[in-house]
Amino acid sequence: MVKNKYQVGNIVTGCVTGIEKYGIFVSLDNYYSGLIHISEISEGFVRNISDYVNIGETIKVKIISIDNNDFHVKLSIKDIDYRINRKKRVKIVETPKGFSTLEKMLDIWIKEKFSKISNK
Repeated sequence: MVKNKYQVGNIVTGCVTGIEKYGIFVSLDNYYSGLIHISEISEGFVRNISDYVNIGETIKVKIISIDNNDFHVKLSIKDIDYRINRKKRVKIVETPKGFSTLEKMLDIWIKEKFSKISNK
């Protein structure tokens, strides 16, 4: 067991082990684990933490505080590129029909939906 393995300010990788309404639990190794408090996820308002991470996902985290006695760390993903396996963006190619199907069907779909809503 290595004490002082981590330092404040380091960016390390960890595995998301839990998501609660107040934050994200992350395991760094067999000894150290930590919490990304909801206030350390984004500069903006965080409505749903699951929009940011998934359980089992490996992410990068920034260490903001360490308790070496209990092996707990306070973590942040605010202001860092925390995703490790980003999906490649795929260019959307317009089909030969383009939006013609939407143009033809939109009024029909709207009328069907209104009909269902008004029958409730």
